[in-house]
Amino acid sequence: MANLTINGKVQKTDSPDDTPLLWIIREELRMTGTKFGCGAGLCGACTVHLDGEAVRSCQTTVKDAGNKKITTIEGLGGKHPVQVAWVAEQVAQCGYCQSGQIMQAASLLSKNSNPTPEQVVEAMDGNLCRCMSYVRIKKAVLRAAADIRSRKEA
Repeated sequence: MANLTINGKVQKTDSPDDTPLLWIIREELRMTGTKFGCGAGLCGACTVHLDGEAVRSCQTTVKDAGNKKITTIEGLGGKHPVQVAWVAEQVAQCGYCQSGQIMQAASLLSKNSNPTPEQVVEAMDGNLCRCMSYVRIKKAVLRAAADIRSRKEA
């Protein structure tokens, strides 16, 4: 039996240690904001945070996630500056990749609240969007960064 701390709450699972974290989140806990995309860690749809670092939950095992703080899109609470900027910039089209995109952006901004446009592109590079809304994604990340900086200055 493993204990996983997800969004601040301890969750117990009796799944084998090599079970992908994605399946625990989606199938056992029914937290469906984290999406299954490719299953190979290439698209970013399943991105969550482990101790604040963006990781692909389809490639992260229960064993790898143990003793770490796991945050899913639900754990951001809907009012994170990145989520607010996503709405303001009308990023989402189909929406499938958006939770992974948001989690990747939130991880970037937790470390660097003043990224250059090039740093945003580099950080977001592994998250794919079939709708090709990359220009709006970059605008939203830069908008969220400005919001975060203004909150720090206030």
